[in-house]
Amino acid sequence: MAEEKKDISPEQKTRLKAAYDQDWREEMRKAIPVKERMKLPRQKMPEREPGERNKDFKEVNIGLSAEAAVAEARRCMDCANPQCVSGCPVGIDIPSFVKLVEQGRFLEAAWKIKETNSLPAICGRVCPQETQCEEVCTMKKGTGVPVAVGNLERFVADFERLGGTVNLPQLPPPTGKKVAVIGAGPAGLTVAGDLAKLGHQVTIFEALHISGGVLVYGIPEFRLPKAILRAEVEYLQRLGVGIRTSFVVGKTATIEDLKAQGYQAFFIGSGAGLPNFMKIPGENLVGVFSANEYLTRVNLMKAYDFPNYDTPVSKAKCAAVIGGGNVAMDSVRTSKRLGAERSIIIYRRSRQEMPARIEEVKHAEEEGIEFHFLTTPTRYIGDHKGRLKAMECLRMELGEPDASGRRRPVPVKGSEFMTEVDLVVVAIGQSPNPLIPQTIPGLKMGKWGNIEVDWKTMATSLAGVYAGGDIVRGGATVILAMGDGRVAAAEMHHYLMGQEKKSGRNNE
Repeated sequence: MAEEKKDISPEQKTRLKAAYDQDWREEMRKAIPVKERMKLPRQKMPEREPGERNKDFKEVNIGLSAEAAVAEARRCMDCANPQCVSGCPVGIDIPSFVKLVEQGRFLEAAWKIKETNSLPAICGRVCPQETQCEEVCTMKKGTGVPVAVGNLERFVADFERLGGTVNLPQLPPPTGKKVAVIGAGPAGLTVAGDLAKLGHQVTIFEALHISGGVLVYGIPEFRLPKAILRAEVEYLQRLGVGIRTSFVVGKTATIEDLKAQGYQAFFIGSGAGLPNFMKIPGENLVGVFSANEYLTRVNLMKAYDFPNYDTPVSKAKCAAVIGGGNVAMDSVRTSKRLGAERSIIIYRRSRQEMPARIEEVKHAEEEGIEFHFLTTPTRYIGDHKGRLKAMECLRMELGEPDASGRRRPVPVKGSEFMTEVDLVVVAIGQSPNPLIPQTIPGLKMGKWGNIEVDWKTMATSLAGVYAGGDIVRGGATVILAMGDGRVAAAEMHHYLMGQEKKSGRNNE
């Protein structure tokens, strides 16, 4: 606990733990008519000042106070047919946990969430609630402003953790069944937690030296402090989940080897660690990085904490990040924090088509990030030593919608221009990790290198082998990977126990 608290300010801790001593709790508990609830304003998430936060890697969002959390929970309309649950990929009982918050019963609210989500402090920070549970919130339909489900989830998870009151559910007797989970990312961690709660002996095999997958190597400290990730992983270990790091399935041992050791069911959640490039001239120049390598150096290898860690990472006068998703936002905001004089997003469509979360774009703009829309690089230019010094770009215009539903970018003839840059990060997506599928004979694969599954069960073409997350989807969100994990865990349980069952999915 002591290590976790270092990353939380005394002010935050005081605001969280003082909740039970406040007189306002009694007032907030009183029933409020729906019409009155609809008039209540959404509570703003407190944030650090942009000019301060863009120079360090401390968390941007401070977190709701206890009083603000209760005030926000009061906005929930007690819907007769709540749609927010169906909008959640892991099926959290959102109305129940929000009502518990309104009543000031914060620990019970955290425990309610953990009935279906073992990683609430993570989801409360990085889950795109605005396109899922909050998108279908009845309050949004009535007022245009949904209940801040994600902020409330974060609040109660932090309250439980900081108070040292993490509750373990009562576990059933051991089943004697052994399960191997390949990859300690969000999908694998979810599968492991769900199966451990059902009495199975679960071991996670992780290739890196630390658990978390994309949560640890891809998401910067200023969005997801690693102390919080460690606490969530430790919770799973307290449930009985075993974790073996620096273990590369397919190299250290194959699935056949693990079968010989008594493992009876397998979940593959090895992620999408193969970076995509544009295949344009100059991509091999010094100073051109994939987002995976750049963020891994900074986050996992802690280049941000120099000189305590001496991981080399390129510093830049002008850093350009290619792409418009959350990974691009993480990369460009990281470059700013590492001292770039200019940090630029180069995106081939318009702002309207950007897939990044609205909050991440807002934070980036506040921190001084430049956005160049309807622009794409065509080549990178190096100096006589092979180091990047400039790139040539092309203006674009939007044509007809493509398969994604977004308008297709079309080059504007004769619009080429040059710009000086000394760092480029390519953040245009990742492909599934090819190592594990290549070592499993008979595993059915898709044309993009993804593992093919039955989406109702997450079962692969091989009996007893399941998969989910980015190895199935390509690059997707943390919460969708967790949703895959929940479906797979339910099916794996029935497989192990000799039963047949088809799980339902909340959304797809």
